[in-house]
Amino acid sequence: MATVEISGLKKAFGAVEVIRSVNLKIEDGEFVALVGPSGCGKSTLLRIISGLEPATDGEILIDGRIVNSLTPRERNIAMVFQNYALYPHMSVAQNMGFNLKLSGLKRSEIDTKVKEVAKLLELDALLDRKPGQLSGGQRQRVAMGRAIVRDPAAFLFDEPLSNLDAKLRVQMRSEIKTLHQRVKTTSIYVTHDQIEAMTLADRVVILSGGNIEQVGSPIELYNEPDNLFVASFIGTPSMNLIDATAVSTDMGMAAQLPCGQLVRLHRTQHVQEGQKVVVGIRPEHFVLHTGETALAGTITLVEPTGAQTHVTFKVGEVPVMAVLEGGLLLKAGEQIAASVDPEKVYVFDKQTGRRV
Repeated sequence: MATVEISGLKKAFGAVEVIRSVNLKIEDGEFVALVGPSGCGKSTLLRIISGLEPATDGEILIDGRIVNSLTPRERNIAMVFQNYALYPHMSVAQNMGFNLKLSGLKRSEIDTKVKEVAKLLELDALLDRKPGQLSGGQRQRVAMGRAIVRDPAAFLFDEPLSNLDAKLRVQMRSEIKTLHQRVKTTSIYVTHDQIEAMTLADRVVILSGGNIEQVGSPIELYNEPDNLFVASFIGTPSMNLIDATAVSTDMGMAAQLPCGQLVRLHRTQHVQEGQKVVVGIRPEHFVLHTGETALAGTITLVEPTGAQTHVTFKVGEVPVMAVLEGGLLLKAGEQIAASVDPEKVYVFDKQTGRRV
C-alpha cells in the first residue's frame, strides 16, 4: 500500500488546458473517487497518475517517491479499465496470471497467487473457462483479479462498471467496496456517476473544468456543498436552485422568489437586504404543508416510485421538485404546498456562486 500525492499538476494539449494546478493527497489504504461531468479532466488525471500520460507540469509522488519519469510498471500500480482487456484465447487463470508470468515468477507461485485471488473473488470454479463463456460481471471480476494478484501499491479504476446493466452495477459496487475492505489497498476510482462515487469512496474529489471544486466525505459534500456546482452535482434528484433576493421580514431574513413567495432563512445565514442570491432546497427535504411559510404551486408532473413520490410543481414560473412519501394520490393540475425547515435551506451568493 502507499500514499499518492499530486502537487501543482497541470496538463495541456496544445493551447487547451485540461488540468489546472491540481493538488491532492490520498492516504495509505484510502479509497478516493474522482467524479465530475464529461470533459472535467478526471480520466486524464488518472492516466497521468498511472504514467500512461505525461504531465505538463507538477509532480506525482507514490509513497514519497517522485514517479514522473517512471513507466507504469515501475510505479507499481494496477489499472482496471472500462473495457476488460482480457485475452480471449486464454483461460481465466491464464489471464489473471499473465503479468506474473511476464515478471518471471515461477509457475507454482503463479498458481498459488491466482487461486488465492480467485477464491477471494468467487472465481475459483471458473478458472478453466475462456472470457467468452463468462458474463459481464464475471469478466470484470477477472480484470480486477488480474490487478490484485500483482499486489500493487495502488489500484486505479477507470469507469470499470460503465458497460454493465443497472442491476449488475449495483452488485459490482458492493463487491468492489467489500474487496477494498478486505485488501485495504490505496484505490483511486474515476466515474461520472455521483451515486457510484458516494457509495464507494472514503472521500470524493469533485472536478469541473480541470479544477478541484471540493474534496470531502460523501456526507460532507451532501450536507455542506461549497458552491453551486457541487450543490447541483451531488444528490439525486438534483437540488432545486432558485434565483431570489434577500429581504427582511418580521420573522427574520428571507429569500423572495421572482413570484413573490418567501423562503425563510436560518439566522446563521448572513445575507444583506437586497442581496441577489440563489436558494437551494433538496427535493427530499420538502414536507407537505399548508402553513404560511410553505411554497405553493400547481403540480405539473407526478412520478410514483413505490417508496416515494416525486412531484414537480411550478412556483410562479419556476419548476420545483419535491420527493414525498409513497402512495400519495396526487395529480397534475392540482395545487400543492410544501415547506422546508430553514436549517435545511442553502443560500449561495448569486455573483460568486459560493455558499453563504
